[in-house]
Amino acid sequence: MMAGAGLRLSVAVWAVTRVVLLLCVFRVWVLPGSDVSVDIEVIYQGWYGVLRTGTFPYDDVTWQYPPAAALAVLAPALLPFLEYAPAFFVVCFLADAVVLALLLYAVRGGRRSAKGVWVWVAGVPLLGPIVYARYDVMVTAVAVAGLLAVGRRTRAAGALMAVGALLKVWPVLLLVGTPRGRSTRSAWTTALVTAAALGLLFAVTMPGALAFLTFQRERGTEVESLGSLVFHLGRHFGWHGHARLNYGSVEFLGPYVRTVSRLALGLSVLAFGWLLVWRLRARRFTACTPYDAAFAAVLLFTTTSRVISPQYVVWLIGLAAVCMTMRTTRQGLPIALVLVAAPLTQLEFPLWFSHVVASDKLGVATLTLRNALLVVATLISCARLWRGTVGEEEEEEPAELSPTPPVPDPGTPPRTPVLKRRTG
Repeated sequence: MMAGAGLRLSVAVWAVTRVVLLLCVFRVWVLPGSDVSVDIEVIYQGWYGVLRTGTFPYDDVTWQYPPAAALAVLAPALLPFLEYAPAFFVVCFLADAVVLALLLYAVRGGRRSAKGVWVWVAGVPLLGPIVYARYDVMVTAVAVAGLLAVGRRTRAAGALMAVGALLKVWPVLLLVGTPRGRSTRSAWTTALVTAAALGLLFAVTMPGALAFLTFQRERGTEVESLGSLVFHLGRHFGWHGHARLNYGSVEFLGPYVRTVSRLALGLSVLAFGWLLVWRLRARRFTACTPYDAAFAAVLLFTTTSRVISPQYVVWLIGLAAVCMTMRTTRQGLPIALVLVAAPLTQLEFPLWFSHVVASDKLGVATLTLRNALLVVATLISCARLWRGTVGEEEEEEPAELSPTPPVPDPGTPPRTPVLKRRTG
């Protein structure tokens, strides 16, 4: 009864907080700082007009997404009675509701912990209205569905992860923690076939399907990334560079930017190498390993990226929620750090974004704290994943037989040896 009441309360809190988010994106309640809806009304709607003609916006450098992202941009067409931006917000709201429904289904009957539901319910509003003003919550819904299917429906899990990867690449990392053997072969093969088939379909039917690869390669160091802190601080010590809108985001332009961008790519390569070593050496796979590994992998690549857009944190909140449905997860502390980083992310964008761009003390302090939390969360997450699956694990001392009993007298029923366990 208590569990059922708790879940009903979570649904009520979800409804109230999501109404607040909708009021923000519909500008009924206007928050200070940058307007999060501008990208939808200008950039996304521009892409929508091009995609409806059956081609990708391959001459627009702001289009930096895999081909299935076209489905997310075109999704508001499902609500023809609304204008584009309002329809987009409603679709994001529905994707949010899908994640909640998936988590509620996973914890039904007390089979799993309801903490996972609460991580999603409370974590999303901490990040603010940006969740409904980008299509990342749609990708997160697909990723959560795929991750929850691991272990029960491996082919469905692989197909969903492939669709997610064609929406925004990162869901491919969810495959890293699939259990060894048949489950991995099934999930990975299905994901590969699905991605290849859908990718080929887009490439054949819509010109410009792979243009995003060129635009991604040319991106620099975005002002919210880990590497950007070098230039934020450098501005106070004579570095002569600028923060300008470039490739669809505000990036630093000037001396040494290319070097820092390459270092960030190098860190991502090292992150991939660490995941590969972990996968080869991991021996103990439990029910929560696929979830813990997915969270650690996405956290690793988010932190080392040249770009840490605020909406990326919704990926981490979604995966954190799945992890916390398992009572045996080892990711509790890094998840808590990510939840603390969420409101700081809302502060740096949209509320104090002008301070971040200006590299003043308030902006730099907020960004430094947020990025430091992500770095610490990443290190702890990876360390716990390694210790739980590769490192030596404390084992119970083996049971031992009691001394051999004397030979019974003839006619006496034989006695079964007694198992004793060491104590003390």
